[in-house]
Amino acid sequence: MITFKKGGVHPEENKFTNSNPIEIFPIPSQVTLFTGQHLGVPAVPVVDKGDVVKVGQLVARGEAFISANIHSPVSGVVQKIEPVADALGHKKTAIVINVEDDVWEEKIDRSPDIIATITRTKEEIINTMKDCGIVGLGGACFPVHVKYMVPPDKKVDYLLINAAECEPYITTDYRVMIEHGKECLIGIEAMLKASGAPVALIGVENNKRDAIRHLTKLAKDHPNIKIRPLKVKYPQGAEKQLIQALTNRRVPAGKLPIEVGVIVNNITTTFAVYEAVQKNKPLIETFTTVTGKKVMEKRNYRIRLGTPIMDVLNSVGIPENTKKIIAGGPMMGKAIANLNSFAVKGMSSLLMMDDAESYRGDVANCLRCGRCVTVCPMGLEPVLLQPLAEQSRWEECEKNGIMNCIECGSCQFECPANRPLLDFIRLGKHNTGLMIRNRKN
Repeated sequence: MITFKKGGVHPEENKFTNSNPIEIFPIPSQVTLFTGQHLGVPAVPVVDKGDVVKVGQLVARGEAFISANIHSPVSGVVQKIEPVADALGHKKTAIVINVEDDVWEEKIDRSPDIIATITRTKEEIINTMKDCGIVGLGGACFPVHVKYMVPPDKKVDYLLINAAECEPYITTDYRVMIEHGKECLIGIEAMLKASGAPVALIGVENNKRDAIRHLTKLAKDHPNIKIRPLKVKYPQGAEKQLIQALTNRRVPAGKLPIEVGVIVNNITTTFAVYEAVQKNKPLIETFTTVTGKKVMEKRNYRIRLGTPIMDVLNSVGIPENTKKIIAGGPMMGKAIANLNSFAVKGMSSLLMMDDAESYRGDVANCLRCGRCVTVCPMGLEPVLLQPLAEQSRWEECEKNGIMNCIECGSCQFECPANRPLLDFIRLGKHNTGLMIRNRKN
């Protein structure tokens, strides 16, 4: 079975919502749109207080090279533009819109008909991705159009689609494959045209066999799209691990996938590209799994951006003794510090954990067992990086490759001494990155 070569772990899958179809979450009475919902520079508001907006209308423009447009997910009146605390408690510029009716921009095709023929040119597809604010929906929310602005001296040999969904609990990618497989493949055709790649490989973990069968059947009409079953192993969907598994190519440290002739996108991103290129629909919604072992009414939702997180949580009921709520999965997600925040692009999951599940265990001295080194998919030494970061030894962190860490959490998951390895390595990456930028300046 195809997989990456080094490391990896096997956390409990807990895919409780696999069989739950995606439901449309009700439109709230007010939405709050952060202007920075992507990797890169926040977008700049192009509306003012009192302006009337429609669904799909541009409300903030991404003016920097790495940035993304923000569009209104509702129709109504802009109430205010001010700093608002996000899910982590950081104040960010946000556009608050009071909802009135549900009036859409006229150019958006809202019909259920699937449009298979792609008429746009390569340049038009890339510009449409940019105009519609499409970002990667696999985690980092990197502006997609930037990946397809391939330098003249580079060539794309493979377009890789990450459909592994190896993070526990989350099932939105799986449901999108099952419910919108046709649209995803058309989106991939558009991305092939934009990239110039001759072939696309969709990597799907082998625990999603019905999705593999479904996509394989649909791909008979798309000879340049191949389905590749992957071994069930975390972090199979990490970019560098997926590239190694599907192409046997290794991305050099500090380099991007284009250096080895590859572009990688998430499967749900391909659906967003389809809606943008074929329907003129900007990215105004997020697919979110709302789950947890004690949650009685687990759901897969399609949620308008800016919807209050508490509305989503209350719709399924917050179990008693819930001690932690995570945005994302248990391996790479981050605990929500501010529940009075709002849905953003790439909010793939809201995971509720009780006291027993969220308890980390008492921290003990390092046993020098080497398990963290064995499971690290990047070949790093977390046992060394953690104390270096804890002691603020940033230059030594850099020398020992801390910037190559993909923050998958495999080391901390495997540690029998419950050492806070990932916590300190994240801190070390942040401060080492600052040191490197200051050095360049």
